[in-house]
Amino acid sequence: MYHWSINLLEVGDLRRDRIEGLLARLSEEGMDGIFLGPSGDLTYLTGLELFPDERCKGLMVSGAGCFGLVPLLYRQEMGERLEGIPLFVWDDREGFLGAFARGCASLGLVGKVIGINSGMRAVDLIEAMGVVRARYVNGSKVMDPLRRVKDPGELDLMRSASEMADRVMWRVFESLRPGVTERQVRDLILRSFEEMGVVPSFEPIVAFGANASMPHYSGGDGVAREGDCAVLDFGCRFKGYCSDMTRTFFVGDPSDEARRIYRVVLEAQLAGLAAVRTGVEAQMVDRAAREVISRAGYGEFFLNRLGHGIGLEVHEGPYIVEGNSNPLEAGNVFSVEPGIYIPGLMGVRIEDLVAVTPQGCQVLNSFPKEFMVAGR
Repeated sequence: MYHWSINLLEVGDLRRDRIEGLLARLSEEGMDGIFLGPSGDLTYLTGLELFPDERCKGLMVSGAGCFGLVPLLYRQEMGERLEGIPLFVWDDREGFLGAFARGCASLGLVGKVIGINSGMRAVDLIEAMGVVRARYVNGSKVMDPLRRVKDPGELDLMRSASEMADRVMWRVFESLRPGVTERQVRDLILRSFEEMGVVPSFEPIVAFGANASMPHYSGGDGVAREGDCAVLDFGCRFKGYCSDMTRTFFVGDPSDEARRIYRVVLEAQLAGLAAVRTGVEAQMVDRAAREVISRAGYGEFFLNRLGHGIGLEVHEGPYIVEGNSNPLEAGNVFSVEPGIYIPGLMGVRIEDLVAVTPQGCQVLNSFPKEFMVAGR
């Protein structure tokens, strides 16, 4: 059991259960401390959502206590959230290295094992290694077991975020017709979320026709034509927690092949959902959906893992992919999103978020998944 020099478990926005969980994880991983830069990890512990600019900043957590590494520009914002925690403030003229060295010395971390999460830039880590002698290790996965199991409050926020995305998807479907542009639809998504008082959880994907054969298409100049598929992938962030969903519609009457591809993807998605339950290896859910697509002859066109965890970040654990033999746990939330992508022709993807419960799988999205033709 760790003994803190001051009662840091009750100060600022740090949560006792989450700090205690992190300290246990540090012990399991053989780390004496971990530095958390701007990231979902930092938000999970403190509520801080910091702008990820070039100024090195974050929170060091160890059994001996914590310190905040704080650029002068962020002193008020970070100070309010980290009230009661020692802050080592630096300004742009001096740089962060002196403050980082003083903070590490204050916790006795010189010569020890320090984890670094994904929120610290590699260039900053290289410089820090030159001033604080320690063994630096990859700490990017330390908090994954804690964050991938959502508590009831987190699940409620994600349900709300998913409901908002469902409502916007209806607006998008009603807007589709021949002649509308990808950019116009993307603007509608962004405007709809703004009217709801939320922000997108990622840049929306709007892809018509052959553009939809690129799963993460980022263009915007396509124009919907009769018979085109329309892949819409977007979500929002509600009180820090993300949603993410995809639907594929058709504008006008599609080809027989397009109809068949859609039926295969939907069957695969339903097979994936049916495989979700506690204790099942994550890779088995991927296999259940992939088998449907492979059996239909489209295996080479299913390019992505079946799903990714989601929460404070759009992509986090657990990952639903071949090779992940970790069993699913109640409280896991992830996407189930099979797809078929035919280069130069079309793409189809259907995505829901699901929560694992003791009873099985709870789908967070309610928007229909049957074959839908817009513009009629």
